[in-house]
Amino acid sequence: MAVPKRKTSKARRDKRRSSVWKLNAPALVTCPNCGEYKLAHKACSACGMYKGRVVLNVEA
Repeated sequence: MAVPKRKTSKARRDKRRSSVWKLNAPALVTCPNCGEYKLAHKACSACGMYKGRVVLNVEA
């Protein structure tokens, strides 16, 4: 049976148990044109606008 050769330090143990690796929910912003929520720096999927101009053809 395998046995650890050295004691695991508290810092190493706590680093492993930390919640740093957990992912955060993406930050959503409102579209200035239609008010729908969208990802930052992406075209709005509801109206197709990005930086004040139409970049996607969205069928209503």
